[in-house]
Amino acid sequence: MTIRIVRARPEHAVRLTQIAHAAKSYWGYPAQWIELWRNQLTITEAYIEANEVYAAVDADDVILGFYALGGEGEKRTLEHLWVQPQSFGAGVGRQLFTHAVARAQTLGARVIEIESDPHAEGFYQRMGAETIGEVTYDMEGSPRRLPLMAYMLQKPNPPFHPDSEE
Repeated sequence: MTIRIVRARPEHAVRLTQIAHAAKSYWGYPAQWIELWRNQLTITEAYIEANEVYAAVDADDVILGFYALGGEGEKRTLEHLWVQPQSFGAGVGRQLFTHAVARAQTLGARVIEIESDPHAEGFYQRMGAETIGEVTYDMEGSPRRLPLMAYMLQKPNPPFHPDSEE
């Protein structure tokens, strides 16, 4: 599948929100949990304008998935990475993650921190991220533990000086 990664535009907000909801719902979470996550899964025009949000589009300009980077300086956060369920397994998530890594490097990051859904932990591990801990949230009176992951970005090689002594 040929896709392009493009900067998301405010008019994409509704489609990005649909993708986030569909991808989260795919895993069979109770409807009341999806409702509790409504604000987190809603991508607004203002959010797109204020953040690093990129979309994967196919040859027909249909948006298949997206990601958003947050944070600043050397530590960035992967705030969103969602792919429409019909495109699972087609490499869209891998291409989005690869683009996010390159974008974070361009922004000067040394690490990308990811609060992963448990269903996505294996994907991020295959991409090279490591589980470094967990984050616990209260979910209707029960603890919900999410993997906290980190992807270490390559440090640039020091300049080579053949005449220098080590």
